[in-house]
Amino acid sequence: MTSAERQLLSGDDAVALAALHAGVCLGTGYPGTPSTEILETFDRLGGRAQWSPNEKVALEVALGVAFAGARTLVTMKHVGLNVAADPLFTATYTDVEGGLVIVSADDPGMASSQNEQDNRHYSRAAAIPTLEPVDSQQAYDFTLLAFEISERWKIPVMLRITTRVCHSKTIVVPRAPVSDVADPAFERKIPARVMIPAYAKPAHHRLRNKLAEITAWNEAEGPIRMDAGASNLGVISTGISAVHAREAAPDASHLTIGMTYPLPMERIRAFAAGVERLVVVEEGDPVLVDEIHAAGIAAEGKPEMYRFGELDVARVRRILAGDTSPEPVPPKGKPPELCQGCAHREVFQALRDLDCIVAGDIGCYTLGVLPPFSAMDTCVCMGASIGVGLGLRHALPEDQARRVVSVIGDSTFVHSGLTGIAEMVYNPPATGHLVMILDNGTTAMTGLQEHPGTGRLLDHSTTNKLSFEGIARAMGVQNVQVVETTDKGLSLKDVIAELLAKPETSLLITRQPCVLAAPKIRFYDKAAAESARGHTCSAAVAD
Repeated sequence: MTSAERQLLSGDDAVALAALHAGVCLGTGYPGTPSTEILETFDRLGGRAQWSPNEKVALEVALGVAFAGARTLVTMKHVGLNVAADPLFTATYTDVEGGLVIVSADDPGMASSQNEQDNRHYSRAAAIPTLEPVDSQQAYDFTLLAFEISERWKIPVMLRITTRVCHSKTIVVPRAPVSDVADPAFERKIPARVMIPAYAKPAHHRLRNKLAEITAWNEAEGPIRMDAGASNLGVISTGISAVHAREAAPDASHLTIGMTYPLPMERIRAFAAGVERLVVVEEGDPVLVDEIHAAGIAAEGKPEMYRFGELDVARVRRILAGDTSPEPVPPKGKPPELCQGCAHREVFQALRDLDCIVAGDIGCYTLGVLPPFSAMDTCVCMGASIGVGLGLRHALPEDQARRVVSVIGDSTFVHSGLTGIAEMVYNPPATGHLVMILDNGTTAMTGLQEHPGTGRLLDHSTTNKLSFEGIARAMGVQNVQVVETTDKGLSLKDVIAELLAKPETSLLITRQPCVLAAPKIRFYDKAAAESARGHTCSAAVAD
């Protein structure tokens, strides 16, 4: 298929194709809906992609690639940017030689997330230029544009997409692949990359100068679409909201802003001057309308009730009409549940029967909070189960403290659980503590991706494998046990009860492959074994 042929692509696939055509040297990230498919598609198309243990590491690896003068793409869901925020806030101070594009996939409506945060707040807070596509074509175009902006001003650029853009499919007409991407090469530039105070202070000034130049560029030639219509109503919108707004009010004048930070405020001011009523339609927080108000431009935002969940055409019509009457209640769907045959079911049954206080974590096992188990008492963010469980142990009276268990998945443990183990060993509660790793051999919740504990890379080829039990013993955990939940002679309830009775630090690893991943894991293992035999035969012939 040639690059000029029309293709029906999701937003995620469009970003991946653009990354390939942009000459991206390496794509990094951590799987998280709705961003996961970007790197998987990039790998399938022939790009080089890898899963990192977490988003912070992914961004740091990407920074190194960019410092080497190569193009790099980092992908994550919105809460993943919280994990990557530490390097992000300083990365914008540095000068990147190769283009560095950070994809933040937000999830309005919380289709698969623990919160509904709007990552446009990071644009201003971290001072990172931000592009927001309305569909797959713009997802493709804006990815390419993001690399151009990044390299022109030597600054990371954020591409903010949302669930609807990520997973909806629209027509994309690709361009020819870029042919003049620079070869990686290191050039020492200490003041631009070593952020000690002596260098960071002038770097902050350079950052503000870059943003001023980017603002001027956005005013003059930025990705802005103007649809002239009736003067009695003007609508300013961004992202998927712009698609809904144009359908909801086809006769109005529309200004669709592609780069939402820094904003082209003079273009907005001129548009506002040409309409009688100006309404800002945006999904999530009132970020855009607050910026417009701060600039002294009169505009209406959406009523508070529309701050929650995704927008659609019907909701935008209500916003434009000022309708704040109760919205129709959506029909109830089938509640989620742990798969039949899932090894986690036995775990949560035991925890329920023992009346444990369970500090939970992010993953498919979070469904243990629902009936018939109802065996999870807290869930905050990746890795929080261990720290929260330790806090409960420190504060509760002894009889309750001894019932506290931290439950975490294998991928989540690699992502953010190691520091929790360090905390447990360093500051052990008087009653001890029990951490359980529910190891199902995959990152199940986001689509069966690999992680450093599976021994397979993003493309499922073999690599080094972390030993959770070995790590725990090396870190000083007093009791480390591994059980196979398929062992019919095992009473998991008795094992948990025994460890809870000890005033010591304990790690219990329950192992059984995810029922959905097991056939694939067997296939990967068989392929790896055949490959190893082939290499052995080749070596023997060569000898």
